[in-house]
Amino acid sequence: MTFDKNITIEEEFVPLVCYRHLLKHSMTIASAESMTGGLFAKTFTDMQGSSRVFDRGLVTYSERAKMQELGVRAETLAEHGAVSEETAAEMAEGLKRVSGCDVCVSVTGYASASADEDYPVGLYYIGIVYRDEKAVYEFRSERYTRTEIRDEACSNMFRVIVSFVQNELDKNVK
Repeated sequence: MTFDKNITIEEEFVPLVCYRHLLKHSMTIASAESMTGGLFAKTFTDMQGSSRVFDRGLVTYSERAKMQELGVRAETLAEHGAVSEETAAEMAEGLKRVSGCDVCVSVTGYASASADEDYPVGLYYIGIVYRDEKAVYEFRSERYTRTEIRDEACSNMFRVIVSFVQNELDKNVK
């Protein structure tokens, strides 16, 4: 077995920390993914016992899927585009409506571009809804390949969940 020096122990355990955090607080989670194509759901459900917290994962890659499955408004897509703060927010909010989960997370972004497109490769947005609180975070990856950018986005989805939910729980304690 070889050791990949690019993977730190902390990075390797990010999904497990997220899972245990949600389990400890008896929370359910759902995901809506565009650029990651289901990687977050796959990573989450690779963990034994994940069905105790993971409800569903939707891959809404096309604009049509975002509108049909999550209720993203055509006006939002026309005005701001599929990769925008507004779209990430509507994806997470729509997922909350259809799933009823405690935590709903979304991701939309550019993992690569074809030769005739001039997209800001590496730009992505992660949206989160926890109970009545909502947020969207913008990221700009400095990774080079489509796979690396998608892996980074997936990891950051887990990090956003743990950080955001913990901050909200801390507010209720004070």
